[in-house]
Amino acid sequence: MAQEPQRVQVAIVGSGPAGLSAAARAAQRGMAHVLLEKTDHLSDTIFKYQKGKHVMATPSNLVLRSDCDFEAGKREVILGKWDDQAAEYKINVKYKAEVKAIRGTGPAIPGSVHQIVIRGRDGSKSTKDVQRHEAPYEIELTNGEKLIADNVILAIGTQGNPNLMRCPGKDLPHVQYQLDDPTEYVDEHIVIVGTGDAGIENARGLAEDPAQRNVVSILNRGTDFPTAKDANVKALQADHDAGKLTIRLESETKEIEPGWITLTTRDGEERIRCDRIIARIGSAPPRMFVEECGIAFTSEDRGAFPQLTPTFESTSPGIFVIGALAGYPLIKHCMNQGYDVIEFIGGNTELKPADEPIMVEKFKALPGQRSTEEWLEFLRSNVTILNGMNPLQMREFMLESEAKFFRKGETIFERNAPGSSLFGIASGSVAVQVNPADPSITIPIGTGSIFGEVGLISGRPRGATVLAAEDTVVVEISRLAALKLQSQVPTAKKAIERISTERQLLQMFGSGLTPDDIREVVDTSRIMRVAAGETILNEGDEGQDIYVIRLGSMVVEKSIGGHPVFLSYLPAGSYVGEMALIDGGRRTATVRAAIKSEVIHIDGAAFKKVLDAHPKLLERARKDMESRRQINAFIESQKDSFEGAVDMYSKTAQFLIDKGLGEATDALLIDETLCVGCDNCEKACADSHEGLSRLNREAGTSFANLHVPTSCRHCEHPHCMADCPPNAIKRGPDGEVFINETCIGCGNCQRNCPYGVIRLDAKPLPKPSLMSWLFFGNGPGPGEAPYKWRKKQAEAAGLEQAKLAIKCDMCKGIKGGPACVRACPTGAAIRVSPEKFLTFTKLTEDVD
Repeated sequence: MAQEPQRVQVAIVGSGPAGLSAAARAAQRGMAHVLLEKTDHLSDTIFKYQKGKHVMATPSNLVLRSDCDFEAGKREVILGKWDDQAAEYKINVKYKAEVKAIRGTGPAIPGSVHQIVIRGRDGSKSTKDVQRHEAPYEIELTNGEKLIADNVILAIGTQGNPNLMRCPGKDLPHVQYQLDDPTEYVDEHIVIVGTGDAGIENARGLAEDPAQRNVVSILNRGTDFPTAKDANVKALQADHDAGKLTIRLESETKEIEPGWITLTTRDGEERIRCDRIIARIGSAPPRMFVEECGIAFTSEDRGAFPQLTPTFESTSPGIFVIGALAGYPLIKHCMNQGYDVIEFIGGNTELKPADEPIMVEKFKALPGQRSTEEWLEFLRSNVTILNGMNPLQMREFMLESEAKFFRKGETIFERNAPGSSLFGIASGSVAVQVNPADPSITIPIGTGSIFGEVGLISGRPRGATVLAAEDTVVVEISRLAALKLQSQVPTAKKAIERISTERQLLQMFGSGLTPDDIREVVDTSRIMRVAAGETILNEGDEGQDIYVIRLGSMVVEKSIGGHPVFLSYLPAGSYVGEMALIDGGRRTATVRAAIKSEVIHIDGAAFKKVLDAHPKLLERARKDMESRRQINAFIESQKDSFEGAVDMYSKTAQFLIDKGLGEATDALLIDETLCVGCDNCEKACADSHEGLSRLNREAGTSFANLHVPTSCRHCEHPHCMADCPPNAIKRGPDGEVFINETCIGCGNCQRNCPYGVIRLDAKPLPKPSLMSWLFFGNGPGPGEAPYKWRKKQAEAAGLEQAKLAIKCDMCKGIKGGPACVRACPTGAAIRVSPEKFLTFTKLTEDVD
């Protein structure tokens, strides 16, 4: 006679921090329980951490609520402590118990049949119908053994389902997704892909011992580190500064070969030595297994998480999800959830999460009498970009965000104010003042939508003043929290991109268009990332699609005599491709990225419908097209008689692009045919900035008669802003990038600037007055330059160690504009914006 399956009150699948904490609480409460672990040891994810890894216990302000101890320390110490406590608490652990299936054995739940998509690694898809049944649940193990549980807790994490590389060469044997022991690797060129906590810790572990002689590089596709702990980022930067490893920002893998890896970077492609690749690019929930348990997800995206209640219960009654699988990956959070879920199952309905005091404080200024759970659900359900999160993710998200209330007429932010946060409207509406000359002209934005996305994407000051049109509740999301939201919640990324695309198109094309007018255009558009040097249009090709430059810049070229000739420069906010759409025919020029860029690819057929329905828009497009046609015609007509000038023009333009004008908003150039070497530009700069010049006239390179000195370009997306701990780098109303008094001298901006225009220097003492010099001899004498005196005084006072970052600020706040230009006696020094300077007629005049 077959033996009856063991029956328990609760079965816990997975012995990581969440599952172990749940099992410990169940054991302490005397519940019949079993902890199922597929390996022969506890907490496989932490077990697989690299040897000697320091495990952090963040967030520091969160109380640990668990029967198991946990504090920051070595991986081995933590695992040893947990082994001891598992034995002490008599936790019923079943090792080598891999779960094959979980099935409800109770009555079928009416209307619960749903179809799941089974996705193969090769991209194939198939479907399967699943019917939910009530508890108790039968748990079948891969060895054939079966258990019966009244409640099931899934604490299986996501590390067993890593995101895979997608580039050519991804299947080569030296590509791996795990690092067990960094000491095993000696004298290798190793590339770490991904700058989350795991990637950073792997890179640091491999580079820690100089005796191993590893050459370690870590790739970050952007300039921020939104998914890593601050302490890890600082430690990584310190290792980079010490020469232990190399951080490669704005770099992605294009191709992998034996012994080599090709990267796409901000400035183009780069091929470097590579003996080993360790990809730590995140993971996704084991969706098929979870869905077969009858659990629904928040969306169809691969990275989406299960739908859960505030008490961790899934859409299958009696099955609970905690830990990383719930979207809450921090160890302390996971352990608290393990404790809490057992309390809920045991009937403790009064228990509040450990972060409840923090949440209460965040919501206390909001109107109305809502509980924390009600506020979280109110914000999640009302703000579109937050819809894809479950309640547990919302709690973590709100730890890094703020809920605010504004009364009707209150200003939320003002035009030209600094700020890169994003706002979501949970109730009420706002009015955007689009015309500074007439504040009465406003655009409404209602409940569910967002605003402030321009600052988030571009880093520029606020483009308009925004007021509360009625009593309004908003969520203010910091830049890092917004980037993290987009990386972890696919639906949020799609929503932000859709809204920003719609608004950019409406702002660019205007002509009375409404969101309804361009709905099909937005729905069919897609955002493309374009590597430096990559083409989006090729001369002679067929096609009618339009491309809007979202980030970065493009150059337009035409083939003359078999050589590419530079026609024009297109900054962010420009568009191309309309000539072939309106007039028909083939593409008349090639358009390629000057730097790493993003474009909005617009379906030509959809845009043609909008043009046909709006004559004013068509008229404007024809005017834009006519200026481009004139440049084409002029070059074609002059290509024989001016071939030398055309060639020189094209080379000069490319030189300026290579020297940073491809991402500049304002750059200093010197015409060497006019420059007399008087150094008035440097002296004027120094006298305008406490005696310290912000430019080096002699440094830099030249081509033809144009010299590019060492001076800030005020980039469209400043690299220096990427990692400024005190957020001291701002952009002014005229586009100037400046460093304010909150600078702490960390040097991150100096390291991140690719043009070497930032330096650390001692802040000079104030210049004494002329009377003080006359009567007391204080200050520089008549023949001594003021900035030299101040520098000497600073050094004499021992201030050489208290260095701060300095750079050109375009003489912000000084009447008359940049002193370097005003002080030039011959007009050799000029400040230019690339879109105005890089034109055929302008450059041919300068190089003739």
